[in-house]
Amino acid sequence: MKIITTHPFPAFFNSMVEANHDGEFGCTLKELRSLMELRGAEALSKIGESYGDIQGLCNRLKSSPVDGLSGQPTDIEKRKTVFGQNFIPPKKPKTFLQLVWEALQDVTLIILEVAAIVSLGLSFYKPPDAKRENCGRAAGGVEDENEAEAGWIEGAAILLSVICVVLVTAFNDWSKEKQFRGLQSRIEQEQKFTVVRGGQVIQIPVAEIVVGDIAQIKYGDLLPADGVLIQGNDLKIDESSLTGESDHVKKTQEKDPMLLSGTHVMEGSGKMVVTAVGVNSQTGIIFTLLGGGEDDDDDEEEKKKEKEEKKKQRKTKAQDGAAMEMQPLNSDEGADAEEKKKANLPKKEKSVLQGKLTKLAVQIGKAGLVMSAITVIILVVLFVVDTFWIQNLPWDKDCTPIYIQFFVKFFIIGVTVLVVAVPEGLPLAVTISLAYSVKKMMKDNNLVRHLDACETMGNATAICSDKTGTLTMNRMTVVQAYLAEKHYKKVPEPESIPPSILDILILGIAVNCAYTTKIMPPEKEGGLPRQVGNKTECALLGFSSDLKRDYQAIRNEIPEEKLYKVYTFNSVRKSMSTVLKMADGSYRMFSKGASEILLKKCYKILTANGESKVFRPRDRDDMVKKVIEPMASEGLRTICLAYRDFPASEGEPDWDNENDILTGLTCICVVGIEDPVRPEVPDAIRKCQRAGITVRMVTGDNINTARAIATKCGILQPGDDFLCLEGKEFNRRIRNEKGEIEQERIDKIWPKLRVLARSSPTDKHTLVKGIIDSTVAEQRQVVAVTGDGTNDGPALKKADVGFAMGIAGTDVAKEASDIILTDDNFSSIVKAVMWGRNVYDSISKFLQFQLTVNVVAVIVAFTGACITQDSPLKAVQMLWVNLIMDTFASLALATEPPTEALLLRKPYGRNKPLISRTMMKNILGQGVYQLVIIFSLLFAGEKVFDIDSGRNAPLHAPPSEHYTIVFNTFVMMQLFNEINARKIHGERNVFDGIFNNLIFCSIVFGTFIVQIVIVQFGGKPFSCVALSIDQWLWCTFLGFGSLLWGQVISSIPTSRLKFLKTAGHGTQKEEIPDEELEELEDMDEIDHAERELRRGQILWFRGLNRIQTQMDVVSAFQSGTSFQGALRRQASNSSQQQHDVTNVSSPTHVAFSTTTTTATAANTASATVGCECVFSSSA
Repeated sequence: MKIITTHPFPAFFNSMVEANHDGEFGCTLKELRSLMELRGAEALSKIGESYGDIQGLCNRLKSSPVDGLSGQPTDIEKRKTVFGQNFIPPKKPKTFLQLVWEALQDVTLIILEVAAIVSLGLSFYKPPDAKRENCGRAAGGVEDENEAEAGWIEGAAILLSVICVVLVTAFNDWSKEKQFRGLQSRIEQEQKFTVVRGGQVIQIPVAEIVVGDIAQIKYGDLLPADGVLIQGNDLKIDESSLTGESDHVKKTQEKDPMLLSGTHVMEGSGKMVVTAVGVNSQTGIIFTLLGGGEDDDDDEEEKKKEKEEKKKQRKTKAQDGAAMEMQPLNSDEGADAEEKKKANLPKKEKSVLQGKLTKLAVQIGKAGLVMSAITVIILVVLFVVDTFWIQNLPWDKDCTPIYIQFFVKFFIIGVTVLVVAVPEGLPLAVTISLAYSVKKMMKDNNLVRHLDACETMGNATAICSDKTGTLTMNRMTVVQAYLAEKHYKKVPEPESIPPSILDILILGIAVNCAYTTKIMPPEKEGGLPRQVGNKTECALLGFSSDLKRDYQAIRNEIPEEKLYKVYTFNSVRKSMSTVLKMADGSYRMFSKGASEILLKKCYKILTANGESKVFRPRDRDDMVKKVIEPMASEGLRTICLAYRDFPASEGEPDWDNENDILTGLTCICVVGIEDPVRPEVPDAIRKCQRAGITVRMVTGDNINTARAIATKCGILQPGDDFLCLEGKEFNRRIRNEKGEIEQERIDKIWPKLRVLARSSPTDKHTLVKGIIDSTVAEQRQVVAVTGDGTNDGPALKKADVGFAMGIAGTDVAKEASDIILTDDNFSSIVKAVMWGRNVYDSISKFLQFQLTVNVVAVIVAFTGACITQDSPLKAVQMLWVNLIMDTFASLALATEPPTEALLLRKPYGRNKPLISRTMMKNILGQGVYQLVIIFSLLFAGEKVFDIDSGRNAPLHAPPSEHYTIVFNTFVMMQLFNEINARKIHGERNVFDGIFNNLIFCSIVFGTFIVQIVIVQFGGKPFSCVALSIDQWLWCTFLGFGSLLWGQVISSIPTSRLKFLKTAGHGTQKEEIPDEELEELEDMDEIDHAERELRRGQILWFRGLNRIQTQMDVVSAFQSGTSFQGALRRQASNSSQQQHDVTNVSSPTHVAFSTTTTTATAANTASATVGCECVFSSSA
């Protein structure tokens, strides 16, 4: 809309005045938003009629296509207020109260609360004294009035301890959420983008970009805002994230200049003027539609989005093999779909550890439930038999409340057994351990984007690493050159080169390197110059500086706008060319690229006198043998520089016909570029090999260069019979006659393959997929992959753990990855392995400790209750034990720092049980010790300590010394056993490195102090009596015994104990029934934890699905629509059902929720399954 002064429509005029008044800009937010919704020709005509051209748009936005914005703070602020900030507000986090409410939903806690309230109410009832004797033995014998008054304390104490547990749980969830948000914001801050401000090219955080900024875009960028292209070279964009179209879209000023946020630059480079940011950009609008601001359930949002994506993907065409593999395509042709279904089955499995733990927790929970039920039944039966049969008492109305009080007491005992039996600390331990590791991994240069990647890394068996920048320093320098028919072993003096060759060489380097690549002065005095941009190009620019020539002067003379055409580098071309239009109307094209590829296109070569002579295939072979191979065998990357003239007399060539353009070149020179191996890499690779991890190098470089570097790194040892293949050869070996990839063929190659050179991104993806799907090894391989390029996306996604480079990596690679290496260094991967293994071990340590307590506490409560009609460990005591065991112990054991020793063992397989036989031996051994001690104290303690027996105490009796000693000894044994639990592989020295873990020391010490307070001052609420020093020493000594007993246990060889079983196996793929696998079809990952929780619900689905089909059929007949339509709809609905609560606005919907006794239900996404039953004809 041009600025209209004399326009018949006053409304228009007013809006313009408003706009100008708005912030003196020539266009409003609304206009720009509507402009960005148009595509292609429509957009161009709109720009034409409203602004004249793109230059006009820049003028309206007060921005210069060459110099960008002024960059003055006032201007930037004004733009932020008028057009918004480049920031999409995240969802509100859950408040602490919401988290408390969620923690209260735990079934066991609810049962306890109810029981405690009932007990509270009943404790205030006092039957008339005369009648009390009639109520049986158990009720009588209350010595003191005050004691009877204190009956309410137990109920109140239980309520209090429940509140404690809830607060601790909520606090843990809250800090987890906070850490996760911190991590997110850290990831967002890391993201920077290149813009032009005040004529200077600078990098600013993405959130600082404003409307009117001139942004430089290049291959691999994830566009941070919407914009219009001002200048582009060969630009291709992947817009599938917005449109679902998988084909790359070519962007030019003439045909389609609209660039959208959230899309990926797949090729080329250019500049754009930013027209919409944040919530006004296309991605922002979608986010807002999805309710980005509402605090709806995160998972549901995600899932809705995924659904949308899935729907889009089904419409899209498959790109190539890689794309097909990535996208679940549900086609209508039956047989085809079946085949694809089969092909699609090997899925990336989500956190295996969570799955094993959930399964274990569910099993333990079931056992606990059974035990607690039996306990209650036995107590009730014993009481009834004793009172009404043995004592032969009639049921007296006045005694009813007393009897009920007994039943409530029994019920509370039952529930406490359940509380102790259910290891709700398990999910907590995993979360704490992962969150702690993630925090610490930041310091080791690993930025973890997905929590479970951390634990998967511990099981890694193979790492496929890039060469450049990961194994090498990515600081490239030209060290050799073949120039003017002479091979220089070091950079030549400029005087020794013919001036004509030198001129053409420097001009070629200056214009045929991306203008975003430059050499900057060093940051510190005497340091190395800083290399910005593509490192290979930096080496060439450095070469021109070594030849005492200034490339910047040439660039100032020929700015980027004057380049006639640019063919940017991509993985297919393996070369880059730039065309200049000369003054006489002729064209000159400079090319650079991989030497063996470019030399095949050279027909001439420049000689020592500066003339060109014919370059025959025979000369080329000579050159490869005498120049390129010697350079490559020293680990140098060889680059050929060439040019071609197009005379004016022949007219303008057809630039789109690349094969004709890129031929008949004249070779200027071949340079050897050195990229030294990082000094710490060989050691890191040795550690990997010792830890049972195979390192493979996958690179785009020449095979000789690759082999030389692999030998320097230690991937190849002299005398090994490992394979080094080129991409072509690799493809030839893995494909059959029809050109299809066969798994059997891959299986013959990958175990020996160590280096894959001249590989394309598809080869990398094929290799990773081949290794993961392989069944040759006894265990499924767990593969980690590093990648930096846009084209590494598919391989990073396919791998079990994808590492993206933080410095050299493109945004696309970072998006696809699980962990970002902030220093691009291979040795950081080894740290990730160490942390991953440490997580696994931490969980096992915690399990070993937790299960010992569970077993002992449940057996003590159960037998004690059956024999003495009262649990020796009271409800409140149990809750305290549960708190120290679950929460504090998980903190203490999950924060053990990793040691180098973790790298001395082979990786655990995915199928390794959580509880090894050694751990089982420790659990049972310690359990036996603790039970013996406790039962001895329970049944003979009063004689040993010469105190009154606490057994058979009446209702509301005061606490006894006897039972206090039992409780105290029990806790002491747990404390000392916590130290035992620090080692799980049968090591003898359990104190090894204990002082490196301050958290552990402080928690054990803190628990000890609190225990003293509880026993000495806990009184009635904790059913404790103050103990004497002697008694304390005995309790502590008996506790310390578990350390000594631990030494005895570790002396018994596990191999002798054949009867020990392992526990905590994950669910194997083979164990999942076929129907369920089909239900998992729609999911990208198999989440084992979800599966365990869902098992019970699957049956609901089948019934519901049938009801729904019938309803659909009925409604279809009513409304007269076709029967097939209803069936088809049913099919699509049933595929949705397995996911989440999608209640399509149907008149009535039924939601079934299953509650599981473990807290895990809350942790692993909500286990509420919604299902719609449609009753109306409108459906």
